[in-house]
Amino acid sequence: MSLSSGPLSRFRVLDLTRARAGPTAARMLADWGMQTIKIEQPAELSEVPLGGPRDGFDFQNLHRNKRSMTLNLKEESGRKILFKLAKGTDVFIENYRPDVKHRLGIDYETINKINKKIVYGSISGFGQEGPYSKRAGLDQIAQGLGGLMSVTGMPGDGPVRVGIPIADLTAGINLAYGILVALLEREVSGQGQWVKTSLLESQIMMMDLQAARYTISGEIPQQEGNNHPTNTPTGVFPTSDGLINIQASAEHLFKRMCDTLGAPEIYENSDYSSNEKRTAFRDQINAEISKYTKKRSTAHWVEAFAEAGVPCGPILDMGEVFKDPQVKTLDMSPSVNHPRLGTLNIVGQAVKLERTPQRMHSATPDLGQHTLEILDEIGIAREEFDNLRKNGVV
Repeated sequence: MSLSSGPLSRFRVLDLTRARAGPTAARMLADWGMQTIKIEQPAELSEVPLGGPRDGFDFQNLHRNKRSMTLNLKEESGRKILFKLAKGTDVFIENYRPDVKHRLGIDYETINKINKKIVYGSISGFGQEGPYSKRAGLDQIAQGLGGLMSVTGMPGDGPVRVGIPIADLTAGINLAYGILVALLEREVSGQGQWVKTSLLESQIMMMDLQAARYTISGEIPQQEGNNHPTNTPTGVFPTSDGLINIQASAEHLFKRMCDTLGAPEIYENSDYSSNEKRTAFRDQINAEISKYTKKRSTAHWVEAFAEAGVPCGPILDMGEVFKDPQVKTLDMSPSVNHPRLGTLNIVGQAVKLERTPQRMHSATPDLGQHTLEILDEIGIAREEFDNLRKNGVV
């Protein structure tokens, strides 16, 4: 990868992560050009990835723009190679349980002694310290422990997980963000540092207004289904051929919505004269609005509300999402060429830079595809590589 291939291409990262949260962080950096070496176990030690087979949609989407190197870190010679790589590396990312990385001898203190300028990024399930620190942490566990499942779903139906691994993804994004902050700080101090986050911390952060309802006001949020917890009308309404989202809780939007529906009596009802009153009579007002929305099609209302300046939209499945003209304009499914699988459309980054746009340089590599190439870069000859391979180190 050339130094002109992305805004982060002057940095190098060792990616020792597995599953989803850690690889998400590495993907964020790799997509913007950071030279990313994915360290994996040799074939005889490898298991089927948590995200499915290597050629499957999940793994291919998660590990693009990286190089793959196999390395057995349980072998001393394998760790020596890792340490040699770390000497010339800017970022080191891992998501082992805190006790595991110490047992392997690749913890922050060890890596920091090798390279004082390295930014060491860690993701764990519950944090590096505390009573749960040694527990295995997965997304749904964090969704439950972090409060998300308690507010998701229809009232009275019990807790519901969100349909994506939101704690994993958010933890990955948070770690990438923290790593970039640490790299900027390094330009001033000349020193690296340990950057830490966890699925639990990231999930609580994502609770945001729901968490602040408790920390500031002492309220414990409950399930509200498709309704907004505090703003009305905001939710899902029936049409003649489906469903739509409408968000019209602000006073001027509420009036525009009623005018567009041809329902002045709803706006003039004294029970609905403020957002607080509308929320108190939520079921009643939603039922009244629904009587009007179900008279016409989703397409009709989307166009009518858009013209009136009322936030509204259809509820699409993923096939419909990527066929939507606005989504196509946003380039959220860039392609990458895989030597065996052909052209793959992966999921793009949500941030766009005007002068240095996202570029998908390479597809997810095969296991150990770049091992020899990377060893050559640190001065290990082919003869030594053959010996390392024979001994199960690479």
